[in-house]
Amino acid sequence: MINQEKARATEVMRSGHMGCPGCGHAIGMRLVLQALGNRAVVVVVPSCVAVVSGPYPNACFNVPMFHSAFEIAAPTAAGISAALSLQGKSDIPVLAFAGDGGTFDIGLQSLSGAADRNEDFIYVCMDNEAYMNTGIQVSSATPQYAWTGTSPRGNTRRKKQIMEIMAAHRIPYAATACIGFPEDLMRKIRRAKEIKGTRFLHLLSPCPTGWKMAENMAPMSAAVAVETNIFPLYEIVEGTEYTINHIPKGLPVEKYLSLQGRYKHLGQEEIRTIQAETDRAWKELQRRAKGG
Repeated sequence: MINQEKARATEVMRSGHMGCPGCGHAIGMRLVLQALGNRAVVVVVPSCVAVVSGPYPNACFNVPMFHSAFEIAAPTAAGISAALSLQGKSDIPVLAFAGDGGTFDIGLQSLSGAADRNEDFIYVCMDNEAYMNTGIQVSSATPQYAWTGTSPRGNTRRKKQIMEIMAAHRIPYAATACIGFPEDLMRKIRRAKEIKGTRFLHLLSPCPTGWKMAENMAPMSAAVAVETNIFPLYEIVEGTEYTINHIPKGLPVEKYLSLQGRYKHLGQEEIRTIQAETDRAWKELQRRAKGG
């Protein structure tokens, strides 16, 4: 359990966020900020992360916050970090929050450029697997066969492998995390805080509205994503050193899919395809973690 006194002492996110009930982003952002501490600067972009943090002139963060354009979370954070460094304030971390649309799609070019230069900031991709803020449209983070408003019969494409893209930049640190494993998430933020250069976290934060499930289901669905190998928890150092942080129970993927209405149209053939791809990806991750 997280120590409650410590949590209160490091609370950075005030009550009154403007996300939907049970929003996975709100839970994840609160945990990230608790681990980061109240001496930091945060960048947000137009998306669910901006709604949660508070549309102008409102804000629920107790740290300085900068709203950037959708596609430039990474270079904005890099610029603020460089400005702080010029002022001799090297002990103030700069963190960028962006969604999967602003990371996998619209912001990928600028994120890649900043990572290639190894700019000094922490980037957290809050992944709810679609453009939830503008109507639940498909993104390149949307899993295969998942329903969205623009893929009503199920997404025909597979989810982009963002961790492999970031690993290819050989950045100092990259990790997956989810709101279903809060201690693991906060440990990774604290570790990232102690490293210089580009640090990237891919954080699964389920959206009850877009995933068509009850508002209290976000943490559980994230935890089941890990236990079914849909979303393994691991770290990558310098693009090559893989470490698996949790050995999952290996539950069948149907346990995860059945929690969400966005998969209710699936037949057994689609479920078998998802299971086979999940098994393949898990074996590949194990191979990488063993240095194979």
